[in-house]
Amino acid sequence: MLWGSNARETHPIFFHHVLQGLKRGARLYSVDPRRTSTAQWADGWLGLDVGTDIALANAIGREIIAAGLENRTFIDRATTGFAAYRHTVEPYTLQRAEEITKVPAALIKQLAHAYARADRAQLCWTLGITEHHNAADYVYALINLALLTGHVGRYGSGLCPLRGQNNVQGGGDMGAIPAKLPGGYDLGDDDARARFEQAWSAAISAQPGMHLSQMFEAMERGELRALYCIGENPAESEANAGHARHLLGSLDILVVQDIFRTATAELADVVLPAAADWCEYEGTVTNSERRVQRVRKAIDPPGQAWPDSHILCALAERLGHAWGRPSAEQVWDELRSLSLKWHHGMSYPRLEALGGLQWPCPSEDHPGTPLMHARLWETDPELRGPAAPFVPVEHVPPVDELTDEFPIRLTTVRLLDAYNSGVQTGGYMSPMRRREALRMDATDAAKLGIRDGERVRVTSRRGSVEAPVAFDPSLRPGLASFTPHFSEEVDTNLITNDAWDPKSGTSEFKATAIRIDKLTPAVASG
Repeated sequence: MLWGSNARETHPIFFHHVLQGLKRGARLYSVDPRRTSTAQWADGWLGLDVGTDIALANAIGREIIAAGLENRTFIDRATTGFAAYRHTVEPYTLQRAEEITKVPAALIKQLAHAYARADRAQLCWTLGITEHHNAADYVYALINLALLTGHVGRYGSGLCPLRGQNNVQGGGDMGAIPAKLPGGYDLGDDDARARFEQAWSAAISAQPGMHLSQMFEAMERGELRALYCIGENPAESEANAGHARHLLGSLDILVVQDIFRTATAELADVVLPAAADWCEYEGTVTNSERRVQRVRKAIDPPGQAWPDSHILCALAERLGHAWGRPSAEQVWDELRSLSLKWHHGMSYPRLEALGGLQWPCPSEDHPGTPLMHARLWETDPELRGPAAPFVPVEHVPPVDELTDEFPIRLTTVRLLDAYNSGVQTGGYMSPMRRREALRMDATDAAKLGIRDGERVRVTSRRGSVEAPVAFDPSLRPGLASFTPHFSEEVDTNLITNDAWDPKSGTSEFKATAIRIDKLTPAVASG
């Protein structure tokens, strides 16, 4: 099941393996507001309204329970909270779910039975789930389905958030999360924090830091006056980007460290040119299956560019700390000495010899852990460990309400040959490259008197942009889409919704309310 994921375009190598599975008899269901190129390969496409995923997931769960297809043995032995979950999903009948989601009740029932009866089933998702104001609840709703059916902790069954780049997982594992230390330790873990404090000769607060959305709110309050931005382009990638640019411009000092001179770098007081560490320095990356692999230097960085770690060590030296210039392997070995559960057994020689290892890997004689959560199937309670909790969640509509003034739902999407704000891909030509346009349903356009290719004004509660229209058969009436890839053509994030999820900090890029206006002849021709 691919939920909120157009993997055919956004994860093409992964989807190649999906296609191989389909050739061998696997079944695919796509849950997505658009009938994407991924959905065209599916046995069933559940084209739900944007922002109704929890209602759909709860209805699937209710149908599984009503049909007696839940895995009671697994539930009783390995989970907690089932009674509360059953009570929460009970009102989400197939008929009510159809009213909320616009997915036919029969198709919801078909997916529920197929998922529950499957010998093995995977549930994968991407930004279509996580870019909502209650994104964490969306994820809980999907996890509940896996716990309900026992599709977790077994080979070929599981839950998988498909990462957008090859080292997103690694960034989080190294501590780029406000409430975590490297190695996945909670900041509130006194023993782990003490170990890091001793190694770093510094006190570490047990209180989580700010995530990106909180940082911008702190800028607005005047509490955050200096920002050091490494490998991020918030001037273009943040929702409600006009407001974000205003706040970035109001800082006392902005330092940007990047491999490109991004729009954020243009606002900076200091720009530190960094090496492209994937080819200009040594190191590791961690992929979606937790596999740590070596990266090897192929070429020297250009001009004044330095590897990120060298820049940070040089800055530390100017601040009075003699860190020297440790090699990538020395930095990794320090991590291994502190990440005792995940990385301790992953020496460079082992990573070289084995082509990578999957954490947890706590010792040098440990083979790594290809399969997570297998412990939940242990019959011995001590080996099974803590139970996996059901987390009941309720449907809540998007913050940006559809009204007579803003009657169309805009969602952001990605293309096969481009990535995010276009920093990494915009400088390259592609035979698949298409100009940015407002993709919309032809019947909606006809009601507005808009022709294919006509330039229009798109307005949300935050601002307006102008763009040509392109009719798109993958979009249903009431739904339109932009990409964030080409801000020089259409500055999409000027109008996206910056309401954010209090649990994850992610803005609701996927659900903006807009109206579409024809331009006057003078504006259109100008």
